[in-house]
Amino acid sequence: MPAPAAPKAPVRPKRPASSKTALPKTVGADELPGLLDALLLPRAVEERMLKLIRQGRVSKWFSGLGQEAIAVGCAWALEPQDYLLPMHRNLGVWTTRGLPLRRLLCQLMGRTGGYTKGRDRTFHFGLPEKRIVGMISHLGAMWPVACGLGLASTLKAASPADSGEPFVACALLGEGATREGDFHEALSLAAIWKLPVIFVVENNGYGLSTPTREAVPVENIADAASGYGIAGEIVDGNDVLAVVDAVRRARKHALAGDGPTLLEMKTFRMRGHEEASGTKYVPQALFDEWGPKDPVTRFLKLCLDRKLVTDDEVAEKRKALDEAVYQDTEYALAQPEVSSTAEAEAADVFAPSPDISEPSDVGSTTDKRFLDGVTDALREAMDADARVVLMGQDIAGYGGVFKITEGFLDRFGADRVRNTPIMESGVLGAAMGLALEGFRPVVEMQYADFITCGFNQIVNNLGTTHYRWGAPLNVTIRAPFGGTIGAGPFHSQAMEAWFVHAPGLKVVVPATPADAKGLLLAAMDDPNPVLVFEHKALYRGLKGPIPDASHRVPLGKARIAREGRDLTLVTYGIGVLWAEEEAAHWAAQGREIEIVDLRTLKPWDRETCLASVAKTNRLVVLHEAWRTGGVGAEVTAELCEAAFEHLDAPPVRLGALDTPIAFSKDIEMPVFSAKARLRDAVARTLAF
Repeated sequence: MPAPAAPKAPVRPKRPASSKTALPKTVGADELPGLLDALLLPRAVEERMLKLIRQGRVSKWFSGLGQEAIAVGCAWALEPQDYLLPMHRNLGVWTTRGLPLRRLLCQLMGRTGGYTKGRDRTFHFGLPEKRIVGMISHLGAMWPVACGLGLASTLKAASPADSGEPFVACALLGEGATREGDFHEALSLAAIWKLPVIFVVENNGYGLSTPTREAVPVENIADAASGYGIAGEIVDGNDVLAVVDAVRRARKHALAGDGPTLLEMKTFRMRGHEEASGTKYVPQALFDEWGPKDPVTRFLKLCLDRKLVTDDEVAEKRKALDEAVYQDTEYALAQPEVSSTAEAEAADVFAPSPDISEPSDVGSTTDKRFLDGVTDALREAMDADARVVLMGQDIAGYGGVFKITEGFLDRFGADRVRNTPIMESGVLGAAMGLALEGFRPVVEMQYADFITCGFNQIVNNLGTTHYRWGAPLNVTIRAPFGGTIGAGPFHSQAMEAWFVHAPGLKVVVPATPADAKGLLLAAMDDPNPVLVFEHKALYRGLKGPIPDASHRVPLGKARIAREGRDLTLVTYGIGVLWAEEEAAHWAAQGREIEIVDLRTLKPWDRETCLASVAKTNRLVVLHEAWRTGGVGAEVTAELCEAAFEHLDAPPVRLGALDTPIAFSKDIEMPVFSAKARLRDAVARTLAF
């Protein structure tokens, strides 16, 4: 069957052909013996694991028994350079890609010798050398990552400097997870950019205990393809040859530049969602219907009919596999459970960052606006490295709502300055895929308030990956944030504390034009996900000297914005301007306030803050964000624990009123804002 042509109109999904003895044109007869072995291995592991569950020797297992044809078929159909993004029941992906079974079993059982040092279970990990990117439990999240991998393939294919073979990304998902927003965002992004991605939906009829008919309002999920103008097809997921054929045709279609394909593979789950859930909620009639369609039985019959093997040879194969799997599982069970230390765990949260020393003399400077510092940093990084790719809403021809990237489209081209649809989660997931392929994506949140739509990708995907399986992710997220401009509740929020609370993320807030450039350049150099919160009121409201030469400000290093002896005022962002105004007021009365600009909130510079408190013996911590649960609470608590003996007055933390931000500036500034309470707080603290 020829590769499907690029659709010019919505494509109706194809129906699977009836089972025939003749092989699909994409599958050679010489492949059948190897394909049989590839099917039998995960079945042998499945059967062994079910025995261990019944014996109480294994606590949890997500069985793919009866669905092996999908995982094995997808892995068999693809080339070694292609990516696979599997799910819980896709053991056959890992075995077909040739992972050493003992090490894989140690991973699945949480024993020493696995892949994630005991930090994640089952298939929640990636293996770059096998081009596998495992799942996270938040279903649907990996489909946008596949888009990023597909975009990396497209960009590399267009680069004269890249001589690698083109590749596709094949992402699997259960039918229940197709109701998640990431499913639709990924399809939209892949369709718009014609990405070489194969989306595979394993429709086994149930999302845990909920029948598909109660969750999906159409019979065929592949119908979604027509809504995005991409190729779609329904595949008999229990026929491994049909799976191989469909995936190979989709791969050819993708690499021809014709875009993604959505493959819905009809199958059935013969076991529970996981073994503890059982199957009592599934009618017996469904087992009776699907039992005879078992993929291993069907393929064995084909091989026997073609006289590729005999019954005796099959029996010998199975006996040998059962014995090998028995020995491997016993080996894994004999290994100790994984143990560690607090130091070792903390050391792996972040990938090692470049060593940056802030120069004492930055050379010549030019007075520019805060936003010019951001623009300069982006331009410099893009000039220096073609792997820097910008993505965001309206950032190309329009230059972004704040005009940060104005002129970038003409200078760097549409491949590297990419307008995206309104989809925060999809684009952040795509950034992860790009980073896995060595790119340095920078994602602009049009307003930081909208970052909530991408919270899962940031906190659960980007933030955990290095700790779980060691992959560095050079992803920079720019987030224009903050109030004082009368923009109302949804364009004024300061939510940096949410991300400071999450491990694996670095959080940066510049307060000067020079730091707007230096911190952003350092963030783009860092092999970890970094959120850079840029205050909107400072973009055009603050001007100052910016070094003409390239400069970087080390992440995690505070600065003394003003020397003082009577009180330490720790703050960041626009709080630095408020602090400077306050310090000028008290200086006229002979009292000197020392201002510590944190600059980086995660990790933050405890040493500089402690040294300042030891000198002044008084502490006020100020930020624009809500007071309850804010960064100030953490800073104050930490400094009190470490420097209690130095304090001559109770420490004070100031933040905004715990209400949404009013549109009226006459409410925001005198009632909501922490700035209105700063004078009184400093006076009370100095009075001790």
